[in-house]
Amino acid sequence: MTRQFFVGGNFKLNPSSLRASSSLINILNKAELDSSTEVVISPPTIYLIPVQQGIRKDIKVAAQNCYLKESGAFTGEISPKQLVDAGIPYVILGHSERRTLFHETSEMVATKTRVAIDAGLKVILCIGETLQQREASQTAEICENQLKSVVDVTKDADWSKIVIAYEPVWAIGTGKVATSAQAQEAHADVRSYLAKAVSPAVANDIQILYGGSVTAANCKELARQQDVDGFLVGGASLKPEFADIINARKA
Repeated sequence: MTRQFFVGGNFKLNPSSLRASSSLINILNKAELDSSTEVVISPPTIYLIPVQQGIRKDIKVAAQNCYLKESGAFTGEISPKQLVDAGIPYVILGHSERRTLFHETSEMVATKTRVAIDAGLKVILCIGETLQQREASQTAEICENQLKSVVDVTKDADWSKIVIAYEPVWAIGTGKVATSAQAQEAHADVRSYLAKAVSPAVANDIQILYGGSVTAANCKELARQQDVDGFLVGGASLKPEFADIINARKA
């Protein structure tokens, strides 16, 4: 099976105004983008609806997080059911910043994934190791442990609603990038694990994205790797070069 190339743009807590957000949207609306690539952008929560209303129809919108309850006394949270009601199709879960800064465990991420899928969302599930873990040759172990929590609460059919983003923590926002060989090895390990833990069919079909200081300069080499099915882009998604990254596989 040929997996569809997928590029996500995670704006994080940027930009700081709706006007600046509209400027980013205008750039994408005017850009010539590879029609064979699925594109999803993830603005801050407060801008989700205006961005969705303003962006071209071939680009989807994702929330950067959601809570593990549909409603209730949870001040400051947003529920997956609310996102679905607003017409938002995707949510990013398990990003390293959520795991480290907000102390989300793999079990919590798995619970959120279960609730999000049940509500009707598709999930961009982030996994990845720290520099210390990489240097200790624990990359595969860490990624497998983070995935196992999700495997434990899902059925085979659920994985058609999940996109995995492998994001080595040491490469996020640092300017450091995993080599194409390192990215390919990590992605192949993830696919091998899913073949054993879920099924060979799921492992073959699932899109595995690379995230970690992806730029227009390094995206084409990364995109040539057999098990790299796209990117989850941070800082570069706020720049005009994001269009070049979306077109990484375009001749």
